[in-house]
Order: sequence, then structure tokens, then C-alpha cells
Amino acid sequence: MSALEWYAHKSLGDGIFWIQERFYESGNRANIWLVRGSEQDVVIDTGLGLRSLPEYLYSSGLLQDRGAKDEAERRPLLAVATHVHFDHSGGLYQFDRVAVHHAEAEALARGDNFETVTWLSDSEVVRAPSPGWRARQFRVQAVQPTLILQDGDVINLGDRQLTVMHMPGHSRGSICLHDKDRKLLFSGDVLYDGALIDWLPYSRISDYVGTCERLIELVDRGLVEKVLPGHFNTFGAERLFRLASNYISKAGVCHKVSTFAMRSLASLALRVTNSRSSP
Repeated sequence: MSALEWYAHKSLGDGIFWIQERFYESGNRANIWLVRGSEQDVVIDTGLGLRSLPEYLYSSGLLQDRGAKDEAERRPLLAVATHVHFDHSGGLYQFDRVAVHHAEAEALARGDNFETVTWLSDSEVVRAPSPGWRARQFRVQAVQPTLILQDGDVINLGDRQLTVMHMPGHSRGSICLHDKDRKLLFSGDVLYDGALIDWLPYSRISDYVGTCERLIELVDRGLVEKVLPGHFNTFGAERLFRLASNYISKAGVCHKVSTFAMRSLASLALRVTNSRSSP
């Protein structure tokens, strides 16, 4: 299957494109965002990486031909992972320039499929990307990041800037990218319009509460008008406020006890699954 078949995209205007993997039918299917700038283009998350995302970006015309003779016409392309979970980081190996938060940089560099919580089934991939492909073969490949991110770093695209916000809770290295001028927030899995997951290895409820408090502050200060999340549909500031507030209100003792049990089961299952997948 070609990259042009595997992916599909939709323009949101203002140089932003929403890309998805058409034949990965799962609640884990991540949104892939392309943000075009005057001096640099950025891909935010890369999906599973079962087909070449860079090939799709160029073949579909979303980016300029990387084979262009005029070097000045080719803008640099940076792939940023909002975190290293498999559904967001699987395609990072396809890019020359890769950025990730420092808390998860080592896990990505060693291809740690426990921390990437790799969990994929044949039933979720409704058309095989290549003959004979099986989900048990899938692994997040080791990638050496070329840019290690910290809270407050700014990724300069020329005519727009994306500010890195370290927002742990879902994972220890989760980030949001904030376009302050346009009041846009690329939230990854920090927040989306669905049940938030805080029971995976390296999830932490206390961190998640602090993250949600920080999100509420963004809304209170009028700094966010639209959220472009890691899963499902985009939404506005009012929904952001409600989702963050609801998480804080439910993060009590009972929630912590049940989450501990779920994390223990998830950790055991991931260790067994990924040990079986190891070469």
C-alpha cells in the first residue's frame, strides 16, 4: 500500500493540516498535525509509521519537493513528539530531525517499548500496509533525538512560534505546544475530548492535577481559544476548562486506588507483550 493510500488529510486553514492513518481504526489512532511556517515546517506526532509519512507530505503536495534543485526553497522539517507512546511516535524514525521532551528522550533513543506502551492488534489495522504484515511485528524503533525539549523552549517557524509546555501526568514527558499569537494549543494526550488515561506506566495523578490547573490558568487568562488534541476532534476554550476541571474534581482517593490497580495490570500486560515481541 502506498503512503498516499494510507494517509488522508484535511486543511484547517492558516497553514495547519490534520492528517490521519485511514486504515488504523482504533480509539488509539492519533491525530498528526502539520504546521507550515515561513522558515520551518513542523510535524506534531507521527502515528504508527507503517507507511512513510514524509513521502506522503511531499507526494500529496503538502510540502515542497524535497528534491528541488534550489536549496533555499526547501524549508527544514522537524518532527515533534508530544510524548513517546507508540501511537504518536511510531513514525519518528522516518525523519532526520526529531524533537522530544528530555524526560522521555532516553526511552526513545533505546526503543523502550514498555515506556512507549506498544499495544497493537491485527483487528485494529483493517488493511495491511504490506503483504504478510502482522501487528505482533510492530515495534517503536529507536530514534536518537536531534533536539531535546524543555519547558519554555520556543520552536521558531519564522512567521509563528510554538512554545513548549511540559505537562506531565499522562506520561512523564508529555508536552503541549502553544501558539500564543493565534491562541492555539496542540495538546497531544494531555487533554482531548474523551476519557483521560492516567493508569499507564509513568502516568502520575498528582502531576496530572497540576497540569490541569495549568490548563485552566491558560483559559482564565484568555490565552487559548482552540485546542488541537492528540485524539478525536478539536474543541474550544470552554470545553478545555470543563475537561480539566472535571479531572481535578475526580482525582480523589477512590480514583487513585482504582488507578493503581489498573496501572499494575497494564504494566504486567505490557511487559509480557513486549517480551514476546522482542527479537
